[in-house]
Amino acid sequence: MPRCLFSLFCCLALLWPAAGAHAQVRAWLDRDRIALGETATLNVESEQAGAPAPDWSPLERDFRLSAHTSTRQVEIVNGRQRARTLHAVALEPRRAGELRIPALAVGSATTAPLTLSVGPPDSAPARAGEPAFIESELDVPHGYVQQAIGYTLRLHYATPLISGELEQPAPEGASLQRIGSDVQYTRELGGRRYTVVERRFMLVPDRSGTLTLPGARFTGRGTGSFFDEIFGDGSRLLSAHSAPRMLEIRPIPDQAPQPWLPLRALELTYLSAPQRARAGEAVEIVVEARADGASGGQLPPLELQVDGGAQVFPEPPEIEERFEDGRPQVRATRRFSVVPAQAGTVRVRGPRLAWWDVRADAAREAALPDLRIEVAAGAVAAAPAQAPAAVASRDDDDDAGWIRVPGVQEPVRPWALATVVFALLWLVTLAWGLYRRPASPEAPRDGPDRARAAGNGGSEAQRLRALRQVLDTGDLGEVASALCGLSEPPAADLDALRARLAEPAQVAAVEALQRARWADGDVRAARAAVREAFRHGPRWRTPAAAEAEAPPLPPLYPP
Repeated sequence: MPRCLFSLFCCLALLWPAAGAHAQVRAWLDRDRIALGETATLNVESEQAGAPAPDWSPLERDFRLSAHTSTRQVEIVNGRQRARTLHAVALEPRRAGELRIPALAVGSATTAPLTLSVGPPDSAPARAGEPAFIESELDVPHGYVQQAIGYTLRLHYATPLISGELEQPAPEGASLQRIGSDVQYTRELGGRRYTVVERRFMLVPDRSGTLTLPGARFTGRGTGSFFDEIFGDGSRLLSAHSAPRMLEIRPIPDQAPQPWLPLRALELTYLSAPQRARAGEAVEIVVEARADGASGGQLPPLELQVDGGAQVFPEPPEIEERFEDGRPQVRATRRFSVVPAQAGTVRVRGPRLAWWDVRADAAREAALPDLRIEVAAGAVAAAPAQAPAAVASRDDDDDAGWIRVPGVQEPVRPWALATVVFALLWLVTLAWGLYRRPASPEAPRDGPDRARAAGNGGSEAQRLRALRQVLDTGDLGEVASALCGLSEPPAADLDALRARLAEPAQVAAVEALQRARWADGDVRAARAAVREAFRHGPRWRTPAAAEAEAPPLPPLYPP
């Protein structure tokens, strides 16, 4: 009963703050750099229930507004329904320069301000004035093998479309991958207003030499003239094509670093770099890499090396890709949990990435300085039988008012804790009422309860049978309890049990179980290792040998 109540207590403490989460609103532009005479689309997304459309009036000073749209999407995430409303408007700047988009009110929330760079009007292409034409653009005059090259197609049409298809054949000796969704805006060329559909690609050459990129083709139907409506079906045929593009591809230079990474720019940054820690407690180091001219798959993973007796647990990298200035950009963020084993100084070697500068045709290296973390002695862990009587308040200024609950990863608000305590007291009262009922004959215990009973005084054969049963039906916590119950007296935790074992295979099985319990190992393989290693019972060390190798620190993960 106490274990169940404590688990319920932890679950409610974690879930309660999430119920008070506030609806969010955000705004973004489909393009942040345009020319005078073009339009950019401003998108505003809100999660507020029944929120009205944004107040667009603050934009009318610097922009002409058109093409207002609104869509609503409902999705179910983790069993909860979430509704999102997306409002969009086309912005045509009234002047060139850096134009500020102020914060907009959406119901009870406001968006963050944005900036739009507006350049001078573009010169009209040679085919401007036709009903439809295609422009193509490469972001480099020449490239290297395996370099990510940006390729942009722009379909211009002056007649509203009924249907249409834009095709770009793939070249030989290179891969061509479409990036993101099409961007649509309007543009004035030669005194005529065009709708522009911009499609972006990433071109990666496989071999050196001259690369020929076939021209793009468009076929479609647009609304016709007065005579088309009288003598036809009211539509007119539209077609356009672009000229093939030639690109010289260079081989990998002999002096280039390996692995080969051709880029325009690469920058590494520490987003979190702690200077102090405590032995046995994890600290987080966050590293960010920003690459200009690469995709997420081309960027090698960030790694950390640590000297001074510490373990490093990296998380999978978070990759954010975008298309900017006509070429791919990537932002990779990776978090590392560093756990010092003892007091002293831990040296974290700064990550380094070698790359090739395609603009300067030279080898470069992006590097971060080493970190030195001063590690203080860890706090002495409380005995397993003693429950903490109070919780510690957090020291961070931004988390003032939150409190830490033992066994719960995230802090909680005091009012949420008080609500959970009230529910806990109600459950205790209910349990006391059930206890007062006349006792019924005790039924035979099975499963994890029988494993714990056998580990508290049964014979060795009974304890082994209990271990086999929880290996088949119990969770990893119950397997750990059954293992600890094999010794006499029962071990306090798996670290204490491992110190008493003499068989290397049994020690390795216990370590595999610990890794699996904390999401760093294979659960199925851990169960199989424990079953095989303890098939004929444990083999214990002599008391003198176990005492000589007692661990200098309390266990990092108590059972």
